[in-house]
Amino acid sequence: MTSRSYTLTALSLATAALMAACGSMPVPNGALDQARNRYDAAQRDTQVSSLAPDELKRAAESLRFAEQTWSSGGKPSTVDHLAYLASQRVTIAQDTAASKASQAITAGAGAERDRMRLALRTREADTAQAALTQSERANAQKSSELAAADTKLAARSSEIDAAQTALTQSQQLNAQKTAELAAADAAAQNDKARIERRDTRLGDLEMQLKELNAKKTERGMVVTLGDVLFDTGKAQLTSDSTGNLGKLAAFFQRNPQRSASIEGYTDSIGSASSNLDLSGRRAAAVKSALVGLGVPAERLSTQAHGEEMPAASNATISGRQMNRRVEIVFAPQADDVVTK
Repeated sequence: MTSRSYTLTALSLATAALMAACGSMPVPNGALDQARNRYDAAQRDTQVSSLAPDELKRAAESLRFAEQTWSSGGKPSTVDHLAYLASQRVTIAQDTAASKASQAITAGAGAERDRMRLALRTREADTAQAALTQSERANAQKSSELAAADTKLAARSSEIDAAQTALTQSQQLNAQKTAELAAADAAAQNDKARIERRDTRLGDLEMQLKELNAKKTERGMVVTLGDVLFDTGKAQLTSDSTGNLGKLAAFFQRNPQRSASIEGYTDSIGSASSNLDLSGRRAAAVKSALVGLGVPAERLSTQAHGEEMPAASNATISGRQMNRRVEIVFAPQADDVVTK
């Protein structure tokens, strides 16, 4: 069984089992639907399915696990994260296929270069043989026609001049073709190096984002810090927050082009004005801590949202806990990992 057939069969069996267990269609999940659509598109892409079957298989396994978690009543945030990982693996498959396709193009360029060199050498040999044959015939003719030597000598001189002109033109053409071959070879090497650098950068960025549990949103990549960083009603960071903030500081140091907005949120307990003030002070505390860890202050800004834009319902304890958070929002960039 091919890798593509295995992926199709595994995904179909998982979907059928989930629908049979639930007895009805599950409530849609936007992140999961998006990951599934991206996987389906990649699966239909013959380049991806033929050049990156293993990566596509891993994407299918991640998607199947996210769907199982959703169907079994998993937390939306957990399902969103799993769907995000599945989508990440789809992009890895697409980038892998693109890389292999580019490598094939590079190999083709090398073969074409060798073919052109062989053709050039063949033409040169044919030209030399033709010139030798012509010279031998001319010598035989001159031996038999000594009486008309002067006239024929003048004609021969004209022929030599024409041959020299043709030879010069041929040499110039050969030099031009040699330069074109060298330029094509250099371009192919540059493309290969660029693809390798991009693959390395994408892999490193993906690993860093996984360590931070970042999520891609319309606002950009978002890292959520829960209320465990602060005591209840306080804006002073606890000692347990050092690890998470250290990872964030390391991310900024490894990605000096990145800037971020630090945004504070609270639950609905208390007055709106006090919650707005508390969220602002907590965002400022996180910024101060990151600056203390070596992040330039000009790359950071803060915003206070208070009890606005809750992540969950404030009617439950767990919902209020999810709403008490600080989000680090990285501005979108062209090379953001969509799992380029």
